Amino acid sequence: MAKKNTTFFCKECGYETSGWMGKCPGCGQWNTFVDSVSVTGKKGSAAGGASVPSFSAADYSWTASESTVRLSEAGAEKHRRISSGIENLDGLLGGGITEGSVTLVGGEPGIGKSTLLLQLAASYKGEGTVLYVSGEESPAQIGMRAERLGIKNDNIIICAQTDFEKIAQTMSELKPSLCIADSIQTLYSNNIAGTPGSVSQTKEVTAGLIRMAKTNGVVIILVGHITKEGSIAGPKTLEHMVDTVLYFEGNEGGYRILRSVKNRFGKTGEIAFFEMTGHGLVPVDSNTALLCAGRPLSAPGSALSSAMEGTRAVAVEIQSLLSDTCYGTPQRMINGPDRNRTSMLLAVAQNTFSLPLGAKDCFINVIGGMRITDPACDLALIASVVSAARNIPLRRDTLILGEVGLTGELRPVAGAVSRISDALRLGIRTAVLPGSCKKELGKDSSLDGRCEIIFVDDLMQAMDVLFT
Repeated sequence: MAKKNTTFFCKECGYETSGWMGKCPGCGQWNTFVDSVSVTGKKGSAAGGASVPSFSAADYSWTASESTVRLSEAGAEKHRRISSGIENLDGLLGGGITEGSVTLVGGEPGIGKSTLLLQLAASYKGEGTVLYVSGEESPAQIGMRAERLGIKNDNIIICAQTDFEKIAQTMSELKPSLCIADSIQTLYSNNIAGTPGSVSQTKEVTAGLIRMAKTNGVVIILVGHITKEGSIAGPKTLEHMVDTVLYFEGNEGGYRILRSVKNRFGKTGEIAFFEMTGHGLVPVDSNTALLCAGRPLSAPGSALSSAMEGTRAVAVEIQSLLSDTCYGTPQRMINGPDRNRTSMLLAVAQNTFSLPLGAKDCFINVIGGMRITDPACDLALIASVVSAARNIPLRRDTLILGEVGLTGELRPVAGAVSRISDALRLGIRTAVLPGSCKKELGKDSSLDGRCEIIFVDDLMQAMDVLFT
C-alpha cells in the first residue's frame, strides 16, 4: 500500500527537510518553506492504486550518463548548434540552440513569451517536427495567434496536454527535434502527489524533461511563470537544473529586452532587443539608438552612461526627479538600477554636496525599462541626482563613466574604449572618466580626435567639469 510522506521544500533554493523550519539552512531566507506530500510504495503505482504509464517523471534523473571517466577521456561526444531562424536569439544563445539543451524563459504576463516561441517554432532550422505543448491555451487559441502572426507551418504539432506521462509518450512516438512547454507550472506527473505548479511537481517534471532532452538529443524550451518580485516561480533549483535561463525585460512601450542570465553553452549577461509589432516580435539591431533615442537635450536630471551587457557596451540614459516629500519618510522610487546600491549612492551624494535629500522624494529611472548592475554607471547616477536637485542641466553630449566609492573617490571602469566607441554613434563629443583609466586609453589610438576625454579623480572634480 502506498504511503504518504510530507516533505518541506525551500521555495528559493530547493532545500529539502522532513519538518518545517523558519530559516532555510541553504540560502538563509526566512519563511520560504512549503509542504509537499509525496507518495512512496510500489513503483509504477500512484495514490489511489491507479496504474501509471511507463513514462514516469520519477524514473528520470537530470543526466543520462552514469559512467565515471577521466577528464582526458570526457567530451568525446559533440553537440551541434541549430539555428533558431531568429538572428538576435542565435547571438544571445552563443551561435544557435545547442542540441539536447533545455532552456527556461521567464517574464511578466503579456510580455511576449508565447509569441516569441511560436515564431521560433515556425522558423526553427532543425530537422523533424516541432512539438508545442500548451497547458494554458487551447489549439484554437494558438491557431488564432498563428494567424495574426502570419504563421503557416504544418511542421508544428500542438499538444494541449498537461499530463507528463502522456506528453512523454507523445514525444517518444513523434521524436520531435524541438519541444516547447508553455508553461512548466501547468504540467504534472501522476506518480507525484501535489497540485500542478507545486514544488515537488515542478521539480520532478522538469527533471524528467531534462533527462529526455539529454537522452534523445531533443531541444526543450520551457516557459516559467514569475513571482511579484520578478523571479521565476518555483524552487530556485529549477534554474540550476536547466542549461540556459532567459528573462524578458522592459514591458514599456513596444520594446522588449531578452537577457541571458545563465548559459552553459555561451556567455552570460548577453542581451537581445526586440520590438513588439502587429506581426510579432521583430529583432532590433540599433539597440543603442533604441534606449537613448529622443533623449532630452539640456534637461536637468538627465545623464548618459554606458553599461556592459556581456561583451556588448550599451549606452543608457538615467533620469532623476526630486520633489518635496508629503510624507514623514521620503519616498525612493527606483526603476532600473539596483535599489540597495542606489540608496548608498544617494547617501554619498547627500554627504558630499550637502543635498537636502532627507526632505525630498527621489524618482530614478533608466529609460527603456532596462535593469543595470554595472558600477560604471555610478557617477552618471549621482550626476543625474545633483542636476535634478540644482535644476541645472549637465554638460551637453557627454558620456559619464566611473565607479564611486563611499568617500567620493572614483574607481576605474573596464572596457572604457568599447563604451566610448559605442556611444560615439549618438553624437557624443565629451567623455568624463576616472583618472585611473588613462593607462587603458593611452594604449588605444582609435579615439584620437573623435571626442574630448576628461579625466577626474573625485566627485567634486567631476561636478565641476559636468556643470561647466
